[in-house]
Amino acid sequence: MAAAPDQEQLASSASPRFRVLDDTTLVPPSPSPPETSLPLTFFDIIWLNSPPVERLFFYRLAPDADVATIISNLKDSLRQAVRAFYPLAGRLRLSPGTSDRYELYYRPGDGVAFTVAECNDDADIDGLATDEPREVAKIATLVPPLPDGGGLLALQATLLSARRSLAIGVTVHHAACDGSGSTHFLHTWAAACTGVEAPPPPPVIDRTLLTDPRGLYYIFFQGAPRTDEMEFVNMSADQLFATFTLCKEDLRRVKDAVADEATRRGVAPPRCSSLVAAFGFAWSCYQRAKENCSAGESPMTCMIFPVDHRTRMKPPLPDKYLGNCVGPAFAMAPKGELAAAGAGGLFSACSAVASAIDEAVRDIGTSNMDVWDDRVREAMAMGILTVAGSPRFRVYELDFGFGRPEKVDIVSVARTGAVAVAESRGSASGMEVGVSLQPAGMERYRKCFADAIAWLHQRT
Repeated sequence: MAAAPDQEQLASSASPRFRVLDDTTLVPPSPSPPETSLPLTFFDIIWLNSPPVERLFFYRLAPDADVATIISNLKDSLRQAVRAFYPLAGRLRLSPGTSDRYELYYRPGDGVAFTVAECNDDADIDGLATDEPREVAKIATLVPPLPDGGGLLALQATLLSARRSLAIGVTVHHAACDGSGSTHFLHTWAAACTGVEAPPPPPVIDRTLLTDPRGLYYIFFQGAPRTDEMEFVNMSADQLFATFTLCKEDLRRVKDAVADEATRRGVAPPRCSSLVAAFGFAWSCYQRAKENCSAGESPMTCMIFPVDHRTRMKPPLPDKYLGNCVGPAFAMAPKGELAAAGAGGLFSACSAVASAIDEAVRDIGTSNMDVWDDRVREAMAMGILTVAGSPRFRVYELDFGFGRPEKVDIVSVARTGAVAVAESRGSASGMEVGVSLQPAGMERYRKCFADAIAWLHQRT
């Protein structure tokens, strides 16, 4: 599979006029903790070669906002946040004297890469922070690359629209922590920036809490996919990104449609939570929007999404454990059933997603974990859709003192082919689904999504 274009390649034709105002600086934790090494666990090593996770937060600034003070506060508060999350200021390296053990290594003087930039372009925040399809190239430069040499975290503050808005780009190496940990860091940074009286609790930094009696580290290390294998799409220069919203009422309608279809079939309905309904709806639309299968393709397809297992470990891990503790859930469905319009496609998708969650929970601590890598490769051969993000991360509550974000995107899904999931910014208990496709595929997906929403409304 061809590697995706890098940021410079994407920027060459369609990126905004972009310039760095303050060269990348390393913001160290203050005060500095001592030299520390944290070994990667079996949950971490899965992500050794994973493309970094890139989030982008758009903020609208007040007309009289003191931009210099905002940037200064972001940098000063970052020192406090990094003090609690100091491993993220270090780097990923091979443990000395080993050939297969990796660790997060921090030493005094290390810091988090922080860049200040400005983007002068005809498109204002309304054009960049929209749900409508945008060229990925127009936002790719707003997220920073990870530093060379195993850097784990990079941040970038970019002034937009004649300094009337701000984009904060966050890039994290997935081997350092999962989405729960990285967004915990962001909430801690925002709290430090605003000086709230009750900041989030500190992270729990203790890898001895996660034991490995089955020797899963070596199993996952030997089977870890290469970086190019985890970039599931061949991203083109005209790649688009768009966001689709499912409000609370739409999710209820999906649940009702699935329950009614189960009754019609005379079977027990699947456990259809709002998350299951959102995943199932997005997946069914995605499959229906795909071009017809070629001869010889597998009749089955798979959605892989992460399940947090902190509470299921023995003993359970603390909620604020810093590291990875997510495993894959494998939802399998026939392509034809999944792509069916109306209740049939939704029932097939939601049933498969609910079953996958149940299986993922049952498998923790059993020999079924040994074959996770094999199952991922089998799924890749038949065609997969993966999921990034979670509505539990509360990304739309990240206020650094100048208001909540207008829009949050996971830009990295343009390379991985995942759908990005978050809570809805405009609908209580709703969800947003971010999708990145080439123009023709995006147009098909938009039509399938709109038709499915219209069908849900017509049946009630």
